[in-house]
Parts: sequence; structure tokens; C-alpha cells
Amino acid sequence: MILDPMEKTGKATTQTILQLKNNRPIVSVTAYDFLTAKIANAAQVDMILVGDSVGTTHLGFDSTVPVTLDMMTHHCRAVTRAKPSALVVGDIPFGEMAKSSDSIVEACCRLIQEGQVDAVKVEASFEDAPIIEKLVKAGIPVLGHIGLLPQTVQVLGKYRKFGKVKGEQEQLLKDAIALESAGCFGLIGEMIDADWTKRLTQELKIPLIGIGCGPACDGQILVSSDLLGLDLDQKPPSFVKVYDKIGEQIHSAFVQYRDEVINRNFPK
Repeated sequence: MILDPMEKTGKATTQTILQLKNNRPIVSVTAYDFLTAKIANAAQVDMILVGDSVGTTHLGFDSTVPVTLDMMTHHCRAVTRAKPSALVVGDIPFGEMAKSSDSIVEACCRLIQEGQVDAVKVEASFEDAPIIEKLVKAGIPVLGHIGLLPQTVQVLGKYRKFGKVKGEQEQLLKDAIALESAGCFGLIGEMIDADWTKRLTQELKIPLIGIGCGPACDGQILVSSDLLGLDLDQKPPSFVKVYDKIGEQIHSAFVQYRDEVINRNFPK
């Protein structure tokens, strides 16, 4: 029988997430509001990420770049009001990691203090290891993010897989090891070649949670609106499994309500 460290405590911590490596896969989803957080937590997920993906999924932006720290703080607080037992991680938005180290610490402290998240997530490379070490020393738990970095997509030009060629493989390994050494309790890997993901997972002592990285990770994360099929117009990425078409159900309910009001069948 597999022992589950999450059963030993009422609230997930960075330590219980760490203990899941080599124990069982970590289950993580995004949430951006109170109700979604309540439902995800009732499903007993291990970790909830309040991602800057809120920009494209809920705020109507074309990318995550317009998302501000004020917006992230607002959505983090909405999620944490649900008092989830899952570990809640808040995204540090575009531009913050390019500021001075004091500004970065201040931004992270704001998500911890005002947003009341348990940890922060940063898109980072080996060059960011010193600031991550500073954050951890300041008492701020950090989840790193490697591979495809959505905040840099304007420079990249498009979304694509990473880790298919030797140079990228070496860079990913260098980034992962540096972020682990700096004190990250885990990493998100996005759009990394599945074979190289397996190698990274074996090399790391901390969990590597994948999105679009294949099955060899220490866990998986999906954007909640993708797995729920909320957007009627947007085709989800190829690696996403749509577990239900909630958008169609909501649309049907609205149409039924409209028709009943027009036909004076509601209210009775």
C-alpha cells in the first residue's frame, strides 16, 4: 500500500508536496475564483495554482503579459477565501522578475501577505538562482517554472516544445539543477519533450510537475477552463484532456432561461 503524506495533515505544505515525489503523482489545477477553488479542493487536489493564465482564460487578454500584480493579488485572495486544504501557489506576473531584487521580494511578499497564498511561482532560469535563494531565505516558498515560459512568448514568437535538441536539453538541466539548489520546493515543466522530461525527473530531488510534458513527471497540472471545456470557441492544446464540456451545459442553461422568460414560463 502506498503511504500518502497528504493524509497526515489537514493542510498541504511545501513539505508534503516534496514527500509525494517517488510516492505518488501530484495533482494540480489552476483556479482563479472562490467557487472554482472550493470545487477543486473538494476533489482533493494537492495544489491549486492561481496562474497568470487568468489573463487569457478569464480576463479576455491575448496573452498573459497584460496581467498585473494587482490583478494577481485580487485573484489569489479570491481563491484563498475558499480556505482550501490544497497548497495554493500564486504566479508572479510579467516584468516583476526583471526588477531589482528588493522589488521582487516586495512583489512576492504582497502575494503572501495580501493574496494569502502559501507559495509563489516564478518563470526562471539558472540566472535567477540568486534571487530565488534570497526569496527562500526571506521565508517565501518558491515553485520554479522551466521549459516554455509564456511570459516570454513575445520574444519566442510562438508556443513550441523544448528539449528536443542537445543544446536545449543541457540548458533545461542546468536551469532545473540551479533552481533546485537555490531552494525551490518544486518545478513546473511546460512543453518539454517527454523523453527529456523523464531524465529531468530522475535527476531532480524535488518534484517536476508537467503540463504538456508527457507521463514521466512527478505530477500533472492543467488549466481548469481547459479540462472543463468552458470556452466554446477556443480549441484546447493537444496535450489537454477535456473531461467535461461545461461551457455547452452553461450555454444550454442560459438559452433555456431566456426562452422561459420570453414565453412567461419563468417565474411561475
